[in-house]
Amino acid sequence: MTINEYQKLAMTTLNPELDKKDVLINGVMGLCGESGEAIDIVKKWLAQGHELNREHLAKELGDIAWYLAETATALDLTLEDIFEANIEKLRKRYPEGFDAERSVNRSEDSL
Repeated sequence: MTINEYQKLAMTTLNPELDKKDVLINGVMGLCGESGEAIDIVKKWLAQGHELNREHLAKELGDIAWYLAETATALDLTLEDIFEANIEKLRKRYPEGFDAERSVNRSEDSL
């Protein structure tokens, strides 16, 4: 499955009663909520002595992917558009791969 196929299939479960503004709001709120659930699993592993629940974490990552697809859809973008733009930004920021110095002293155009 390609990322755009995922987006198309995932959006078949989008609430059809939401307008574009509400889809965007729901998407970004969902990203925050699901990211919080993901970090809670890691927190329990790091700070509370739990085993890392990889299966649960993978499910939360799937939920994050769904909300990312929803947010992209609200902006009339494909996930491929989002991913390609991110790689282009990273290539400009780190043309030779990650560099701590470049990370600390980033120019405004590489944000």
